[in-house]
Amino acid sequence: MRSEPVDPELYRQVVGRFATGVAVVTTVVDGVDHAMTVNAFTSVSLEPLLVLFCAEKVARFHEFVLGSEQWAVSVLSEDMHEASTWFATRGRDLDGQLEGWPHTRGPVTGAAVFSAAVAALECRTHAVHDAGDHSIVVGEVLGLDLPDPRGRPLIFYDGTYRSLA
Repeated sequence: MRSEPVDPELYRQVVGRFATGVAVVTTVVDGVDHAMTVNAFTSVSLEPLLVLFCAEKVARFHEFVLGSEQWAVSVLSEDMHEASTWFATRGRDLDGQLEGWPHTRGPVTGAAVFSAAVAALECRTHAVHDAGDHSIVVGEVLGLDLPDPRGRPLIFYDGTYRSLA
């Protein structure tokens, strides 16, 4: 059976109708912080505790997170849309990139965890799967935190940031 090719622009519109949270994944390599905004993040398993995020292969973060094998996820609060945009900016200077974003160091991985995040996880890479122009990075959860337990999550829907009503 032969079908017509799927229109990539329509594909982006269709998958953009799935509301997601927004997170920043961080790692440290040779004392240098690396960070990337992701909205492809989800829980995978309760036994063992596993989560995943997707990293674009051409992003410099891809090389660093796969090389470090330890990373943290900060689930962003609704007032952190500027952080989301900043850590999604390609080619930004790595030196001082975390300045202006209050954070602590995760006690397990040493990766940055944002103080205003609604949730945070520290992980060790469990598996990496090829997925077209991205890699699916599966992590074993090593630590958990609720930096701002009263915070409200940042939502991404239909190409724009949203808040819960």
